[in-house]
Amino acid sequence: MRRVLVALCVAALIGAASADEYDHKYLVGDAVTLWVNKVGPFNNPQETYNYHELPFCKVEGVDGKRPKHKWGGLGEILEGNELIDSNMEFRFRHDQPKKTMCVTSLDANDVKKFKRAIRHHYWYEFVMDDLPIWGFVGEHVDERSTLTGSKSATTTAEAADLMADDVVEHRGGTVYIYTHKTFDISYNGDRIIGVNLTAENPKPLVPGTDLEFTYSVNWKPTETKFGKRFERYLDYNFFEHQIHWFSIFNSFMMVIFLTGLVSMILMRTLRKDYAKYSRDDDDIEAMDQGASMEESGWKLVHGDVFRAPRYLPALSALIGTGVQMALLILLVILITIFGMLYEGRGTIITVFITCYALTSFVGGYVSGGYNARNEGKSWIKAMLLTAGLFPGLCFGIAFALNTVAIFYHSLAAVPFGTMVVIFVMWSCISFPLVLFGTVIGRNWNGAPDNPCRVKAIPRPIPEAPWFLTPNWISVAGGLLPFGSIFIETYFVFTSIWSYKVYYVYGFFLLVFCILVIVTLCITIVGTYFLLNAENHKWQWTAFNSAASVAGYVYLYSIYYFAFKTKMTGFFQTCFYFGYTAMFCLALGITTGAIGYCGASAFVRKIYRNIKVD
Repeated sequence: MRRVLVALCVAALIGAASADEYDHKYLVGDAVTLWVNKVGPFNNPQETYNYHELPFCKVEGVDGKRPKHKWGGLGEILEGNELIDSNMEFRFRHDQPKKTMCVTSLDANDVKKFKRAIRHHYWYEFVMDDLPIWGFVGEHVDERSTLTGSKSATTTAEAADLMADDVVEHRGGTVYIYTHKTFDISYNGDRIIGVNLTAENPKPLVPGTDLEFTYSVNWKPTETKFGKRFERYLDYNFFEHQIHWFSIFNSFMMVIFLTGLVSMILMRTLRKDYAKYSRDDDDIEAMDQGASMEESGWKLVHGDVFRAPRYLPALSALIGTGVQMALLILLVILITIFGMLYEGRGTIITVFITCYALTSFVGGYVSGGYNARNEGKSWIKAMLLTAGLFPGLCFGIAFALNTVAIFYHSLAAVPFGTMVVIFVMWSCISFPLVLFGTVIGRNWNGAPDNPCRVKAIPRPIPEAPWFLTPNWISVAGGLLPFGSIFIETYFVFTSIWSYKVYYVYGFFLLVFCILVIVTLCITIVGTYFLLNAENHKWQWTAFNSAASVAGYVYLYSIYYFAFKTKMTGFFQTCFYFGYTAMFCLALGITTGAIGYCGASAFVRKIYRNIKVD
């Protein structure tokens, strides 16, 4: 019995010794680590730098070694996070009175760095127990203003409110730096629930003076449960505003109206066409010339409508990648809804990259099957395009942005090791799965099964009105799909570029479904109009018509950049339009593939029911 008690005590001690930020449980007096992360201008979210780029207190490791770092996952590194131990002393539920971190003597260069940072509204990020904490470096006071004495920023929403009246760069006046930090930490039992940071004790920046940086810690109990501690970072008033609900309802009603209208028009029109084309030869000869003219339309191109499109390998790759992206988006949304991934730094990016690699089989399968059904000979070319087109374009954009980030010495620069990891994931997981999927698709889903035979000589395409040309149909096809996601695009852009934590993935899933339905309806209508104009080259038009929604999103991003943000500088401009280009590229390929699949099913359906001589 005594041995059993000793074993239980040892196990309890081991469990107590392992209590830390990884299991979020602490005993009274346990050490709690505060990590410093990054610093940068408030108006430029991607322009971030190492916290110690500014001459704060120097952090030294134990025995002269490098300061302790906390390395996160792939997504955290891609987001530009670099956590370094602050060396501030925190003990769970032990208040800390005012304590000196360091005394720094400022030279002219240090003062210049601090003044530039404060005039550009620099703020910094700390992390404690995986909870982000934000604070401002200092403040600028001109002759007409009064010094506030302190500034608190607990969440990004609160930081935005604090900066709302202080966004203009001042030329004159005095620049002050906050030298004291007060941490108010709330706890519930053995868990940390929230951390508030108040920056206080502003001191003027004068070369040759000594600045004493201090901090204090206050622990307070709270009734908030651990599972709800992240809710304080969520801006319910913004994302669950009445206009958000109204936009969803409006888009839903548009879907009902559009699907009903498309169904009614196409059913009535096609029924009339089927009735005409099912008449006997005697009835056809008895028809007048006007009626014969009306018989020209989609049936006359039945011998060419299933002809292989131009640039078949490229279209195969785009369709395969688009279907893969649609499945990927659905998976990431569902995983995020059930796993609340928005609470972790970089978790969504990590899940996105991992799921992309694992779903590569789907892209290869769809691409290989489509290429084989159209009797494509260059299946290797189609496979290589499927595996490398989208990642290659994204890598090209990322490489250019990384070059800019390296030039600016920003944390946004992706380390070489991370590039190697991503390349290994692509070469060892994604590429083999695309190859395997292509082979399976060619053998299991590659037999041609077109309802109509393809004639040897292509039918000439007659001249059509301007509104029935492929270019016009392609441009007009993205208008209604963009209208269905316009409001959600605003919320997504605001969450990315204005420090809002996007958490309404149920809304996002519903909007994605609405986008799919609207895209299918519009593409089917555009394809029918094109075929009715006796233009049998519908494949690329169907893809481009659906993909054009990405062009409207990119145009909107230009408006958003100019009128909804206060971003400045070459660095942030490059990152804004570079990241937006990646987003629109993925969106265009996804909607293009969805629209093509819908148009293809529609075309096969209508030509399966006609009588061909």
